[in-house]
Amino acid sequence: MNAPERFFLPDIQASADHRQQAIDKVGVKGLRYPLALFDAQGRVQHTVAEVSLAVGLPPEVKGTHMSRFVELLEKKRPALTGERLLGMLDEMLRRLDADSGEIELAFPYFVSKEAPVSGVESLLDYDVRLRAEKRPGRPAGLLMTVVAPVTSLCPCSKKISDYGAHNQRSHITLEVRLRSEMSPDALLRLAEEEASCEVFGLLKRPDEKWVTERAYDNPKFVEDLVRDIALRLKREPRIAEWTVKSENFESIHNHSAYAEISGSNGENK
Repeated sequence: MNAPERFFLPDIQASADHRQQAIDKVGVKGLRYPLALFDAQGRVQHTVAEVSLAVGLPPEVKGTHMSRFVELLEKKRPALTGERLLGMLDEMLRRLDADSGEIELAFPYFVSKEAPVSGVESLLDYDVRLRAEKRPGRPAGLLMTVVAPVTSLCPCSKKISDYGAHNQRSHITLEVRLRSEMSPDALLRLAEEEASCEVFGLLKRPDEKWVTERAYDNPKFVEDLVRDIALRLKREPRIAEWTVKSENFESIHNHSAYAEISGSNGENK
């Protein structure tokens, strides 16, 4: 095949479609790419993200240009911030001539934590999800989801037992729409501070004693967890809308306890 023949290859995706069905989202998902982003101390953290990219497709267009999504990811960029992710979204919409779309990154995020008594340091991993989105009739927005593993101790068990109380691992999920830049660390700390006790990657015996007694002195139902965190989220000016969920993986039942609250802080952005 000579050069002129390659140049005139037909672009079927750009042809007209007569079914008159707009598509809300079309794109690629399940891509895994290296990711560099800033932590709360301004240091660059390297991780791997599972990436999804999509745009809205008008009813008269047959298909989108899938290769352009990957080209967007292949472009060399500095460490990610919320503002830069929104910039990527704008670039994607322009390259694909789209009015709506989203970029979502899901990745493990690592925080170095000191044990409460011994001070020994260890890394703890958290699930974080960032999404930049543009919807018809709305400005572009940035959303963040974090999942914090914590300990919860049952107040009822403590009250009725002569000694001991059952506790469980809990997953607290915070989903927020941001008004301004906010690190995952800030949301994670908010969740951990309202739990019966936070968890650590490495503990020595004095630390184990401390976390056991901390949870015993701070019992909380699943309802307490979401209510206390909701009150904190309501006072956070960087957040426009929020949802807090808690799933407690019961230690004395073969099911979970679950609670969820959603709200907004003033006028939605």
